[in-house]
Amino acid sequence: MRELAILTFLSLDGVMQGPSSPEEDPSGGFTAGGWAQPCWEGVMEQVGREAMAEPYDMLFGRKTYEMFAGHWPEADPEDPAAVRMNAAA
Repeated sequence: MRELAILTFLSLDGVMQGPSSPEEDPSGGFTAGGWAQPCWEGVMEQVGREAMAEPYDMLFGRKTYEMFAGHWPEADPEDPAAVRMNAAA
């Protein structure tokens, strides 16, 4: 059996939508996109590098899958993050 680790962005008042940028997910009139980005201060980059250091698989919800499927295959093939993301199952 494999381990399942969950990475989610959740504000203290329960917001999960659009943590990275205002354009990420404006569905339903959501206007607070990008709410998590100002708090990252390099921490998320380090967490991401550590999380992606070993081979891994990913399980997404529909909206996240659609965003990632549209972005990562077109990302710079020299970008180490793109290489790791595109190698994941």
